[in-house]
Amino acid sequence: MQEKTPNINPRPVRMERPYRSINGYGVSAVVLLLIAIGVWAIVQRLMPLPMSVLLIVVGLVLIPGLYMLQPNEGIILTLFGQYQGTDRSEGLRWTNPLQSGQKISLRARNLNTPPLKVNDKRGNPVEIGAAVVWRVYDTAQAVFEIDDYNKFVAIQSEAAIRHLATLYAYDSGDDLPSEETTLRAGLDTVADALRDDLNRRFASAGVEVLDAKLTHLAYAPEIAQVMLRRQQAVAIVSARHQIVSGAVGMVEAALKGLSERNLVVLDDERKASMVSNLLVVLCSDRETQPVVNTGTLYT
Repeated sequence: MQEKTPNINPRPVRMERPYRSINGYGVSAVVLLLIAIGVWAIVQRLMPLPMSVLLIVVGLVLIPGLYMLQPNEGIILTLFGQYQGTDRSEGLRWTNPLQSGQKISLRARNLNTPPLKVNDKRGNPVEIGAAVVWRVYDTAQAVFEIDDYNKFVAIQSEAAIRHLATLYAYDSGDDLPSEETTLRAGLDTVADALRDDLNRRFASAGVEVLDAKLTHLAYAPEIAQVMLRRQQAVAIVSARHQIVSGAVGMVEAALKGLSERNLVVLDDERKASMVSNLLVVLCSDRETQPVVNTGTLYT
């Protein structure tokens, strides 16, 4: 018999909600006033002692509710384990002293991943690293949905970079279409793909990626020399192709100029010999040595 999968109700995601705190400077003035009146009343015996002590105690009880927030900083407030809200107000603030608070930075942060050894689309081992700029945008998700959002960001960034490397080849080649994006040539496209992937992974943690760029990209040491020779061979072939193309154009222009000016009348054999000599001179990667022919072409 086929076992039935138990129905599991989806757990609601904890989202951030704003919390309105009280101006802490006014509360501080009230605290100082209560303590001052209580002490003065005790010294001057202006009221019964229990009443004076009560004023001092009330002032002292209000003090734990004071907290300071810097710009781009928030505090998550809970009361007996229940989430009350997140206060993002700057300066000195006051709330219920029974509430506990956890401050969290809302500033942009940098994560520079160390070079990771992965395989690209072709299966070649490469080293790749990236710099990720991120920040917390939902404090409740970052604290209550994730155990440690800093470790979460680091681990998921490494996973995203490894996945990215498998989608693209390191460099273009004969086995790839000419318009296909590569890690080496399509840095902007690769960076956009990395940022989108990271934002999808970080969505559940209340974290957004502001920017992501590759900072390190190289072949692994075991194949670096082989790939370097391959790149050199491609460069040499490209240079030779350009040299030959230019030499053919120069020979064509020389023959056309001689023919138009009627300086020398050349038959097909002499033209072939001239073309051969000019191509040797123009395409050779070494200095050519002239040979003086004292006879004729046929002797």
